[in-house]
Amino acid sequence: MLNVGQLNNGFVLDHIEAGKSMMIYTHLGLDKLDCQVAIIKNAKSNKMGKKDIIKIEGALDLVDLDVLGFIDHNITVNLIKDGIIVEKKTLSLPSSITNIIKCRNPRCITSIEQELDHVFYLTDEEKQIYRCKYCEEKYS
Repeated sequence: MLNVGQLNNGFVLDHIEAGKSMMIYTHLGLDKLDCQVAIIKNAKSNKMGKKDIIKIEGALDLVDLDVLGFIDHNITVNLIKDGIIVEKKTLSLPSSITNIIKCRNPRCITSIEQELDHVFYLTDEEKQIYRCKYCEEKYS
């Protein structure tokens, strides 16, 4: 049994789909933070079979919850204070995302104007479909 130390103050990203923790680590820019981060891959889970867990020391404002919601809106965010879970947050699909994904349409203005933000809006929550703000190109 692997034993990872207790987190006194910070937050835990739990119920991450197995294998997605490194993508989340990269998209959240956790490598640029000066805090402790523990990644547990393929942990046993009664609910999911296998899951990933990320423990992060520090305040929740270190991460963009919209990025987490886009990558996997089933993630649970547990806030830890003095070693105790004080709050659990559930995520949802964000209504819009900026610079997380890029438009693949070669005729889109974002491929010509390099400094433009890549903005996508959620157009179908059930099917989890996002469309480019500028050209309506579908991202799924």
